[in-house]
Amino acid sequence: MKSVSVNQFRSNIKNFVEKATSDHEPLKVTRRSGGDFIVISAEDWERDQETLYVLQNSSLMMQIAESARTHAQRSGYTPTDGEMDEILGV
Repeated sequence: MKSVSVNQFRSNIKNFVEKATSDHEPLKVTRRSGGDFIVISAEDWERDQETLYVLQNSSLMMQIAESARTHAQRSGYTPTDGEMDEILGV
């Protein structure tokens, strides 16, 4: 992750924000007094929040682990042809 001073950030805020939003490249902004902060796009922040929610939800994590296990064993649910058509948009 790239790091810049708060003065550099202030001078080039438009470019740094554009890079964070279009390239999904987070930016660490440092301050002399401490209290650094990170600039990321709203889309990336929302994605990270969803990931944290799933990782902290033990029930969901158990479902994911069970699904991975049954998938590896090819013993999980097999969609019907109609369901596959719906999934694939056919």
